[in-house]
Amino acid sequence: MKKIASLITLFSLLALLYGCTEYHARGAAAGGAIGGVAGALLDRKNPWRGGVIGAALGSVLGATLTDISMQASREAAQTGRPVVYKTTDGRGVYRADPIDYNAHTKCHKVRERVWEDGRLIKDQIKEVCESEKYESGY
Repeated sequence: MKKIASLITLFSLLALLYGCTEYHARGAAAGGAIGGVAGALLDRKNPWRGGVIGAALGSVLGATLTDISMQASREAAQTGRPVVYKTTDGRGVYRADPIDYNAHTKCHKVRERVWEDGRLIKDQIKEVCESEKYESGY
């Protein structure tokens, strides 16, 4: 039974990473690494089980947070207005503020900030660029 659960978890992670963009994969990898270590440390009786469960949960959480960040940055860049997401309990706040636009590179600069329990834990400036699709035609 344990082997079956481990295989299902492994295949779920592979399927999750296969359908992700480069940014989602990075977020999932970082979340999986942190979750795996935390799970192994917390499950003293069976660290392998804790590591696998922690890695699976961390991967999903990391990819989800990356998706929220990408979506909010794009929305702030497109609308030219700040975008704010809050957790239901109000302890976590994500804010994306549009800063600048470079017409030559077609890139918007967006400032991302994340607060947890009223403390600023992340403050970075991100570029969101417009892409153009070129197709050969006949």
